[in-house]
Amino acid sequence: MKVTGITILFWPLSMVLLSDKIQSSKREVQCNFTEKNYSLIPADIKKDVTILDLSYNQITLNSTDTRVLQTYFLLTELYLIENNVTVLHNNSFDNLSSLEILNICRNSIYIIQQGAFLGLNKLKQLHLCQNKIEQLNADIFVPLRDLKLLNLQGNFISYLDVPPLFHLELITLYGNLWNCSCSLFNLQNWLNTSNVTLENENITMCSYPNSLKSYNIKTVPPKAECHSKLPSPVSEDLYSPFQPISNSTFNSSLNNLTRNSERVPLGKSWAFLIGVVVTVLTTSLLIFIAIKCPIWYNILLSYNHHRLEEHEAETYEDGFTGNPSSLSQIPETNSEETTVIFEQLHSFVVDDDGFIEDKYIDIHELREEN
Repeated sequence: MKVTGITILFWPLSMVLLSDKIQSSKREVQCNFTEKNYSLIPADIKKDVTILDLSYNQITLNSTDTRVLQTYFLLTELYLIENNVTVLHNNSFDNLSSLEILNICRNSIYIIQQGAFLGLNKLKQLHLCQNKIEQLNADIFVPLRDLKLLNLQGNFISYLDVPPLFHLELITLYGNLWNCSCSLFNLQNWLNTSNVTLENENITMCSYPNSLKSYNIKTVPPKAECHSKLPSPVSEDLYSPFQPISNSTFNSSLNNLTRNSERVPLGKSWAFLIGVVVTVLTTSLLIFIAIKCPIWYNILLSYNHHRLEEHEAETYEDGFTGNPSSLSQIPETNSEETTVIFEQLHSFVVDDDGFIEDKYIDIHELREEN
C-alpha cells in the first residue's frame, strides 16, 4: 500500500519530467551542413529538424530554397552565415512560425522586401550583420512583435526610422555610416528614452557631418531646430497592424526628404524644366503662326495693286486710237476745243501710276457732249 501511495504521489511529477525530456529531445534535433559548397538548400533533411546550420555555402535563398525551407516547419534556429544571399524576398520564411533565431550575417544582402519576415511571429533574434544594406524601412519589422535582439552591425545604413518593436531589448548598430543630422534625431530620442540597450555604444560613431565624427549616435548634441521634430509617443495598447505602417511610412518619407535636401546636390531638374518650357513656347508660337499666316496673306493680297502689263496698256490705248478716221470726221473747231478733246481722250490712257480709271466710257458719247 505504501509503494502504491508513493507511486500515485510522484506520478504527476514523473509525467512532467518525461514531457520535458521529450520536448528537449525534439528541440535538440540538429543538422549541420556547413562548408558543403551547397548552392541549394537540401531537400532530404529530416523534417523534424529544429536547428539547421547551412553556413559557409553558396546558397542564394531563391524561390526553390524558399519552397524547401518551408517544409522544415519545426525549425527554431536557422543559420545562413556567409552565403550568397543578396535579396530577401517576400514570404521567404512564411511557414517557419516556430523560428526563434535567424542569422543571415556576412552575406551580400542589399534589398529586404516589405514582407520578407512575414510569419515569424515567435522570432526573438534577428542577425543581419555585415551585409550591404543601405536603407531599411521600419515596416519590415512589424510582424516581429516578440523580437528581443536586432543586429545591424557592419552595413551601410545612414538613417533608420524608429522600428515598431515594443519588446526589443538589445540593438547593435555600430559599423554603419550614420548621418547625425536632424534625420537621426528620432532614433536618438528613442534610444535615450526607451528600455533598449545599444550594444557597443562607445564605437557607434557618426560618419557625417565631419564636425560630429567624434560623437556616438546616442550622445551627439542635436541642433536646436531638431527639437521641433520630436515624435509623438506610440502606445502599445493602441497598436494595430495598420497604424505603424502608415505612421512610419509618413515619417520615413518626411525624413528622406530632409536627408536628401541636406546631402544630395541639385541635379539637372532645372535644366530639364527650362527645356520643357522653351519647347512648349516654341510649339505654341509655331501653331500661332500656322493659324495666322493664311489670314495675313489674304489681307496682304487685298491691298496688293499690281502694275498693268505692257501689252494690256497697249490694248487700252488701241481702243481709243485704233480708228483714226473717227478723229478726222470731227468738225473743225478752234484750238481751245481741240485741246479739250485731246485732254479728254488722253484722260483714259494709262496714268503715271499705271492704273485704269474706267475703260467702258464710250468715246462717241464724249464727242456728242462736246
